[in-house]
Amino acid sequence: MPANFHAARHATVAAIPLEALEARRDRSFRRLPALQVRSARRALGFIEEVGLASLFAARSLNLPCLWVAVCGRRDPRFPQHSHHDSEVGLAWELKDQLPAAGKVFYGKLIRKKPTFVAWDIFPAVYRLFGPEQDYLRAYRDGLLSAAAKAVLDSLDRDGPQDTFALKLASNLARPRQRRVFDAAMAELQQRLYVSMREVRYDPFTYVWDLVARRYGERVAPARRLGLEAAAVALARRYLQAVVYASFNDLAGVLASRQLATRAVASLQHEGVVRSDCRIEGLGGKWLVASPTSRHGS
Repeated sequence: MPANFHAARHATVAAIPLEALEARRDRSFRRLPALQVRSARRALGFIEEVGLASLFAARSLNLPCLWVAVCGRRDPRFPQHSHHDSEVGLAWELKDQLPAAGKVFYGKLIRKKPTFVAWDIFPAVYRLFGPEQDYLRAYRDGLLSAAAKAVLDSLDRDGPQDTFALKLASNLARPRQRRVFDAAMAELQQRLYVSMREVRYDPFTYVWDLVARRYGERVAPARRLGLEAAAVALARRYLQAVVYASFNDLAGVLASRQLATRAVASLQHEGVVRSDCRIEGLGGKWLVASPTSRHGS
């Protein structure tokens, strides 16, 4: 364990050097040429190590990022002409390839942004984000929009469908209804009702399915998992991957400030996370993962 981490632990006024934390992120985020993601195999290894990853970088997301890992460097600039960029192209290709092959879960999840989820942490994610009741009951209780219900009715009745067929079956195919359909799909992805099943290229479209139907064997363990246990498991994995995060970052990942508070207390008790840390050059207080708390160590 680095000496500066011990020093910060015993001196409340001392701040942890930001560069030391960023160096740890370089390895975790694959921001080094030697660790750069250049293939589906490396991409899968990256996602399986960090647990959660975004497709592209976003200021609202403090997550490992597949595109950054493909770039293999810190703070890459998103190209103005992304359609002709090889790194963006590879990230986009992997985004379609890995979920369609069943290697990872993918959907608009954390803060409604495209998110990859490793299968070993999926039960915790599903327990936190997935539906707690039948969708018809959720609709009756006002927890599901009418458009989202129409989409689920169609998938439940007719099985997996491509995007246009799903629009038609849900009576949401008119051009002026595009935003309504897109909002319904985002709602259903974030709540883990639906996910992409397949990518078709001629013409290009996605095929959608019910999460509980396609991944029934992976959903079952989630139903046996306690809510707080799921929050602790996901918080541990997340903080190990990002190295440092604000409390708001963690609360966003868990979708609950109350669960985030309890998870931090549990992880502090384990000795794998410190809260209220100061970091050189950054304001506020931070959660910092111990360097010895890597996943699988």
